[in-house]
Amino acid sequence: MDVESEAIVDWAYFSRTRTELGASFVRILGYFQEDGEKAVARIEDGMHRRDAAALVLPAHTLKTEARQFGAEPIGEIAERIEFAARRAVESRLFPDDLLPSVVRLRQLFNQTMALFAQEMNPLAQRRPAFGRAPTNQEFGRI
Repeated sequence: MDVESEAIVDWAYFSRTRTELGASFVRILGYFQEDGEKAVARIEDGMHRRDAAALVLPAHTLKTEARQFGAEPIGEIAERIEFAARRAVESRLFPDDLLPSVVRLRQLFNQTMALFAQEMNPLAQRRPAFGRAPTNQEFGRI
């Protein structure tokens, strides 16, 4: 992976999660993709409708789920949106300044999903899990 993908996904964390979840990993990653897509769409819709309360739950959910897969930049943006939306609900002043973050969230989510798809490709060379010796595939032998 290149430097850009390293900035988007913490691959060591991703690998640990993959190891911990075992056979369930692909299914749970699929749920994250589906739920994440819905969360981003709900955040965008809340921004269009200027409904701060509608931003809170999808941003909170996306923040938590993204961090479980090592997608910290998505988690950071979602957290910024969540906290700003909570303040906006309390102050009754809509956070228009969140618009660039919401736009960036969509871009980053799409980039992250593309990186995850590339990593999950059965023909892709796998990264060694933390503390694990290389396998035959990592040496180019099958």
